Amino acid sequence: MNRDDLWRRFVIVTPYLWLLMFFLIPFGLVLKISFADPIVAMPPFTSLFDFNKAPGESFYATLDNYRFLLKDDLYRISYLKSLKIAFFSTCLCLLVGYPIAYAIARASPVWRNMFLFLIILPFWISFLLRVYAWMGILSTNGVINNLLLSIGLIEQPLQLLYTDFSVYLGIVYSYLPFMVLPLYATLAKLDFDLNDAAADLGAKPLTVFRDVTLPLSIPGIISGSLLVFIPALGEFVIPALLGGLDSLMIGRTLYDEFFGNRDWPLASAVAIILLLMLVVPMMVFQHYQLRETDQRE
Repeated sequence: MNRDDLWRRFVIVTPYLWLLMFFLIPFGLVLKISFADPIVAMPPFTSLFDFNKAPGESFYATLDNYRFLLKDDLYRISYLKSLKIAFFSTCLCLLVGYPIAYAIARASPVWRNMFLFLIILPFWISFLLRVYAWMGILSTNGVINNLLLSIGLIEQPLQLLYTDFSVYLGIVYSYLPFMVLPLYATLAKLDFDLNDAAADLGAKPLTVFRDVTLPLSIPGIISGSLLVFIPALGEFVIPALLGGLDSLMIGRTLYDEFFGNRDWPLASAVAIILLLMLVVPMMVFQHYQLRETDQRE
C-alpha cells in the first residue's frame, strides 16, 4: 500500500473516528444511564451489568424514567415550551436575518467585508458576557427603561427582564449570525441577472423575490433555520439569566435534574428524548430530500 492510499484512508476514517469518539460513545453512555435507577453513591446510578450476581440476574435495566417523563406534566410543558420558543425564535431570526443577508450579498465588495465583520464581531466577546449585558439593558434601572422615562413615554419602569420577551430577544440576538451567514453564502452565489431579466419581462419586485430569489435561497434558509433551532431548543443560559426561575425550557429542567436533584438516570432520559426530537425529523427530512434529488436525476 503506497502513501497515497494510506492518506486517502486516513482522510476517510478520521470523520468516522471523530463521530465515534464525540457522539456515539457519549450517546451510548447517556442511553445506558437512562435505563438505570438513581442511588446515593458515586456514580449516582445502578450499573447495567453486575457480574457479582448470578448469570440470570447480572443484567438490570428499567423503563421507569421514561414512564415518569410521560406521566409528569412538568416535562411535557418544558418540552412544548422549548419547541414553541425555539420555533418562533427561528422564525424571528429568519425575518430579521434574510434582509440583512440579502443586503450584504448585493453590497459592493468593500462594504460586504465590513458588514460581514460586523456580523462576526459579537463572537469575539464571551457569550455569557453578552447575556449579562442584556440583563443590564432590560432591568428596571436599565438603558431602555431610563430612556423611556426620560422622554416621558412611561411613568414607571416596565417589567422587561424575566419574561418570555427577554428570552426571545436574547435568543434572536445570540443566534442571528447563525442565520445570516448561511443565507449570505447562498445569496452570494445567486445570479442576480435572473432578477434583472424577470424585471425586464414585467415582473414586479415582490414577484421577482417570490418566484426567483426565494426559491433559489431555500438551501440557505434550511441551513440557517437548523443552526438556530437546534441550539435554541436546548438553550440553558439565556432562559436561566433572562427568563428567571419561571422559565420552564427543557435545558433548565435538564440542569436541575443533573445538579439539583442529582437524578442522573431521569436527566439522561430527558436528554435522550430531546436528542430524538432533533435527530428524527432531520433524518426524515434528509430522506425525502435525497429521494427528491434522485427523482430529478
